[in-house]
Amino acid sequence: MVGMNRWRTIAKTLLALVLVVALIMGVEGAGSAAYAALKGRSRIADPSQSAIKSSGKIAEASPPSALQELGQALEGYQPQVTILSPRKNEVLPDNTVAVRFLVKDLPIFKNETFGLGPHLHVLLDNHAYQAVYDLSKPLVFNDLEPGTHTIRAFASRPWHESFKNEGAFAQTTFHVLTKTQDNSPDPDLPLLTYSRPQGVYGAEPILLDFYLTNAPLHLVAQADEQDDIADWRIRCTVNGDRFILDRWQPIYLKGFRPGKNWVQLEYLDEKGNPVKNEFNNTVRLVDYQPNGEDTLAKLVRGDLAAADVQGIVDPNYVPPAPEPPAPPEPAPTPSPEPSIAPTPEPAPNPDDRAQPSPSPSAIAPLPAPSPTSPPLTEPIPDVNPSDSTVESPTPTPLPAPPEPLPTPTPSPLAPVVEPLRSPQPAEMPASDTPSDVPTKPARKKPQPKSLSWQERLQQYQERLSRSRSTSPSRPTPAPSSSPVPSPSVVTPELPTPDLPPTLPEIIDAPTPAASGELPTPTE
Repeated sequence: MVGMNRWRTIAKTLLALVLVVALIMGVEGAGSAAYAALKGRSRIADPSQSAIKSSGKIAEASPPSALQELGQALEGYQPQVTILSPRKNEVLPDNTVAVRFLVKDLPIFKNETFGLGPHLHVLLDNHAYQAVYDLSKPLVFNDLEPGTHTIRAFASRPWHESFKNEGAFAQTTFHVLTKTQDNSPDPDLPLLTYSRPQGVYGAEPILLDFYLTNAPLHLVAQADEQDDIADWRIRCTVNGDRFILDRWQPIYLKGFRPGKNWVQLEYLDEKGNPVKNEFNNTVRLVDYQPNGEDTLAKLVRGDLAAADVQGIVDPNYVPPAPEPPAPPEPAPTPSPEPSIAPTPEPAPNPDDRAQPSPSPSAIAPLPAPSPTSPPLTEPIPDVNPSDSTVESPTPTPLPAPPEPLPTPTPSPLAPVVEPLRSPQPAEMPASDTPSDVPTKPARKKPQPKSLSWQERLQQYQERLSRSRSTSPSRPTPAPSSSPVPSPSVVTPELPTPDLPPTLPEIIDAPTPAASGELPTPTE
């Protein structure tokens, strides 16, 4: 039983070993197939490699945000570039060459406002590239030297970053008058095409870009150390500072000095040795002038946003019409404040019984009596005892206020007349004058001195004695207990000193009231 289990374990181990060997062979076969597929064609970008950190004064920087945003608008394009003329290995009878191109799946144009747009980088031999924005006209090279020449072309974005898809690169070798060994790269070896930087720059960071042909993927080159597939590196030197690139991706560098700079790119194998082929060692001159005013410099600095230059990636883009500037608002003119007229208070309605009692300061004082107005009381006229008749006073009705009350005409026989009481001041409506304004105090009306009944009797006796002394002597009728009735004459009873001190009715003659009725006499 134990032997059976041991054989089963051995069988399982052998089966596992067979599966591992088969897997390894499959990977190697896949790597060889991939290399065969890539041999003689452009290598696709390899984003899995690490980037440089720093080298002297030169350091890697992040791509400008505006360029990254604009790049999204071109992600869907897979340009296919073809050189129509001259044809491969063609011998030309003249040293002037007109080169024609065909580009599919990418619009080639230049935005006239910003001077940028998708274009072609075209290199004759190992000279600096020329940008082509118009494919309707041929690119002409004049006065070429006799011999062999090579033209390379690849599609580029508006900011000079190359497309790295399959078919974006095209190359042709031709001869002027005769063939030579110059400018003829080996098609079986990797080829490095220098693109950027070159020319004048107005802002950092500066783009470093190149194109690789016949270069295998790092994954394929590193699969088997015993095969003939060599790995690669790119050595970059900027003003003497060197660093190694192991990825095929555009990078941005900063640390350039103002003025003239030089940049060198070299293709190396996995051991760091240069690979001998045409154009695999190239040097370019770079002129850095800070604070440039060209469109690319403004995009790199961030002075222009991606939305401002959409016309460099879309030939059909129509910028929105600028809104007319709003007219300046006129300065506000201070207007005078409107005067608000006081609202007059409504006159008090005499029918309203519920009225607030006026304050003492709001009651207007009564007018003072004028010197010419008649006195409220008249002197008691002399009474002649010989007169047997006394006419009764006729009551006079009082006029309606505010006219002063007339003084009733006293009877000639009335010895004493009660002084009229001053009428009470009527309630006056509240004045608009504020209560805090001082008013002139009302002057009290002089009141006649009130006489007692003894003083009135004494005055009566004095007047009676004066009248007796001035009148002719005549018999004095005897007093009777009752007066003689008469239809129109009333004889008053005169008091004697022996009688109790009571005033006669004639003395307390009532003052006619406004209603015409005589008030009840009071002692």
